Amino acid sequence: MNPMDIALEEARAAAARGEVPVGAAVTDAAGRVLARAGNRVEERHDASAHAEMLALRAAAAASGDARLPGCTLTVTLEPCPMCAQAASFFRVKRLVFGAYDSKGGGVDHGARVYAAPSCHHTPEVVGGVREGECGALLRAFFAELRRSGTAPGPRPP
Repeated sequence: MNPMDIALEEARAAAARGEVPVGAAVTDAAGRVLARAGNRVEERHDASAHAEMLALRAAAAASGDARLPGCTLTVTLEPCPMCAQAASFFRVKRLVFGAYDSKGGGVDHGARVYAAPSCHHTPEVVGGVREGECGALLRAFFAELRRSGTAPGPRPP
């Protein structure tokens, strides 16, 4: 399974939990999956529990290193400024993302973290991978929230 397939699977699982459907996977230089995660903000009551943060932390733990040189972070949505900066701090070699986020993105939109002079490491960035599929998942999730009048978070059984 390729990393974007894994990220999409994690995003769908996040949506099923009532989380904003964003998923991420970290692969090493050989393409082996070190970690995968979906958003768990509501479940953990933790605003930093974004898919990228969870996957990066788990990959570092799995590799036994605080940095992830040679690794690729694949995510279904353009990372927010927090997650973009985390990818820099973890020293990932490459960041691949699906849908662009014109409101909350931190790579090609908004803060443009990697363009800041304070950014110490800039990964190679590939955006728009399976953009339509990733964006459709998010649009469907938020359309359902608007239709039902509910907010993101765990859904009652």
